[in-house]
Amino acid sequence: MKKKVIPAIIIIVLIFIFAGIFAAQQFLKRYSYSTEKADLDSYFGVTSEVDVPIILGNEFIEEHALLLDGTYYMDFDSIQKYINDRFYYGEKEGILIYTTPTTIITTEANSNTWTDSDGGSTQEPYTISRLESGGLYVALEYVRKFSNFYYEGFTEPNHMQLTTSWEDETVATISKDTQLRVRGGVKSDVLQELAKGDTVVILEELENWSKVKSSTSFIGYVENKRLTDITTRSPIPVNDYVEPEYSNLLRDHKINLGFHNIGGPAGNDTFSSVTASIKSLNVICPTWFALSSNDGDVRSFASASYVDAAHKMGLEVWGLLDNFTGGADVSTSEVLNSSANRANAIAQTIGYAKEFDLDGINLDFESVPSEDGQSFVEFVRELSIACRKEGLVFSIDNYVPMNFNDYYDLEEQGVVADYVIIMGYDEHYAGSKEAGSVASLKYVETGIINTLKEVDASKVINAVPFYTRIWHNSNGTITSEAVGMKTAQDYITNHSIELSWDANCGQNYGEYTGNDGVLHQIWMEDATSIGQKIDSMKANNIAGIAEWSLGMETPDVWDVIASYIEG
Repeated sequence: MKKKVIPAIIIIVLIFIFAGIFAAQQFLKRYSYSTEKADLDSYFGVTSEVDVPIILGNEFIEEHALLLDGTYYMDFDSIQKYINDRFYYGEKEGILIYTTPTTIITTEANSNTWTDSDGGSTQEPYTISRLESGGLYVALEYVRKFSNFYYEGFTEPNHMQLTTSWEDETVATISKDTQLRVRGGVKSDVLQELAKGDTVVILEELENWSKVKSSTSFIGYVENKRLTDITTRSPIPVNDYVEPEYSNLLRDHKINLGFHNIGGPAGNDTFSSVTASIKSLNVICPTWFALSSNDGDVRSFASASYVDAAHKMGLEVWGLLDNFTGGADVSTSEVLNSSANRANAIAQTIGYAKEFDLDGINLDFESVPSEDGQSFVEFVRELSIACRKEGLVFSIDNYVPMNFNDYYDLEEQGVVADYVIIMGYDEHYAGSKEAGSVASLKYVETGIINTLKEVDASKVINAVPFYTRIWHNSNGTITSEAVGMKTAQDYITNHSIELSWDANCGQNYGEYTGNDGVLHQIWMEDATSIGQKIDSMKANNIAGIAEWSLGMETPDVWDVIASYIEG
């Protein structure tokens, strides 16, 4: 009997042993630490030997750098987006430009030399910019000459740490040799071995694991039990580059600028008549200059006697340069996208300013297409340099800011220009599909408020209309004509139109239907409506007012404006 029992016991024991071994194996399989290494090229997204993925701050970005001949390069768009948007690339000419308050710095693609507008020239030990894969890539060492940021490249695999801001961060010390893993969990693949004493930045703390970044910019997960000495650290910011200050010619009084629509040389003779009733005007802005060729030539109606008469009245003269009255065949795009054409237009404009003893230049470039936005802003920078050197006040006319015209870059204008003028009118214009106010109060207020998000109030001027539109609706077909205040008042009287106050528009409104069934409408611009707009200017403490245009107003409007300027 014993002989039969013993084998049975042995079998049972063996079953328990094997079951225990199996259970132990399953336990270890489930809870032991994986040593499987992650595919680092795949994890970082490396696509070639020269491809360098970028960690911006603590996040991967989709844009990659290139490592070429030992130098790190980023594409031009990424440099503008992440580091410094003051760089300008003249794609048609293949040149990279950077402007300071006083100098234009230029380098050609695939060159190691840069020159400046003061006659200086410097060679770098690397190619400054390179045309690769159809795009321009710029050496980060060159970008560092004009920007404060930090970058460090790593190999095995290629990746780069890029830092452009230096907020406080939470750091910890590794308490025991451990692994940085792709995800939280002992079975996740290993990204990197971490040694006792290593420092990591804590990005996100979970229940048992934390997302961290290592000193070589690997981002993964480590067990919380391996983290000690958790504290807050303030990184030392990079400040090697000292940003030069843009000096401005700001007046110590409110600006009251009247646009004088010259129309031609004979228009200068209207100076006396358009200034006969003015009160508190301190700047007159005649429409003298315009682009007249694709080479950047500038047509001039300037008059020395006009300037002399204005100065005797205590008026500054800011000559206006536009891009729409110099000839139908003139291409603004051709001028803006050529460094030589821009320089020619600037040189001629400044030459006229010096010849006629002007006090300032006013830039009025309208209908600039979005694709030429960066070239327009570069022209603004370059013109500002020339004005600054000659002591000329530089002002720029702008549409009321909307999402669709943000490429005019009011923020940059607010840095490089002395005054930013918002043309607070043409809310409804000749081509509008519906009748409406030229400048309702809400439209003006919104324009001022949105401008102040980008430009300091000490530089903002709001322009008001001395005109309105008379609208005609014939069976749904809408037409209109712009008329001055006096003509509008005569129209009201001649047609016995009864006006009523439109609080939403901040204007008197009137209408009548003719015998032919045509509906005629008018939103009046007068001393009352201008006063409403001025109240908004006062509330926002902006730099002053401008008016389009002299000679279209009624005399009583000057009392309202004078009260604002002198009060």
